[in-house]
Amino acid sequence: MPELPEVETIRRGLAKALEGRKCRAVLVRRGDLRRPLSEKFGERIENRVLKEVRRRAKYLLFYLEDNTVLMAHLGMSGRMILSGRSKPALHDHVIFDFEGGVRLSFNDPRRFGLMELTEVDGLNRHPLISGLGPEPLGNDFNGPFLSAVLAGRRASIKALLMDQKIVAGLGNIYACESLFLARLSPRRLGASVAGIRSERLVWAIREVLNAAIAAGGSSLRDYVQADGALGYFQHQFKVYGRADQACASGEATHVVRRLVQSSRSTFYCPICQR
Repeated sequence: MPELPEVETIRRGLAKALEGRKCRAVLVRRGDLRRPLSEKFGERIENRVLKEVRRRAKYLLFYLEDNTVLMAHLGMSGRMILSGRSKPALHDHVIFDFEGGVRLSFNDPRRFGLMELTEVDGLNRHPLISGLGPEPLGNDFNGPFLSAVLAGRRASIKALLMDQKIVAGLGNIYACESLFLARLSPRRLGASVAGIRSERLVWAIREVLNAAIAAGGSSLRDYVQADGALGYFQHQFKVYGRADQACASGEATHVVRRLVQSSRSTFYCPICQR
């Protein structure tokens, strides 16, 4: 599933291509995504200018001129692809034609993604948004906040980092990479990550996410950027997917291990991370 860097990379590509353009037509080829499309979906978007494209956690937010907001989540295999007005591909479920000959296609073979319409005034109260924690690249996410929210928590720090109520947008890849950079074991109890440890972890999360965004995200299976290009951060992984290989410390005896936490694979160096 695309995580924050992938969604942010897509957001930037879409913003550059679409902001200020009017959507001339919406073609719904399949409306039965993870959640059914909103009533009169196409009618509420057609002939309206797209003012701004934002991101909240792993959601893309398209702000239209009449205060309507289109929320989109890519799910496991969803893609937002910019193109000219060519023949739709097999899994292009919703197609948006903008003025100037620009087409945006939502392609999703597994149909785990979603699109939903809401209003600006009610966005922060929407069930998909209201419970999200702070953005990891925002000012509200800092050492004191993380220490406070982890106080008394007996779950592993890896599991807690993937809890969207604690911090929004992190997933398996970047939780593993951030914990390695912070030199913290994924097995460590959340309550023990306080003070200087929480400061170090916040710093590591920011470093990893910013590096991933600069590289266009990580392309492992389905993810591509809005123009169809691949991301390249997977070539910079220090531990993720590197089980039984030497870790990035350069020490031959420091070998990356894999364990399963909350039904997800965790990759870490048991020597570097304590």
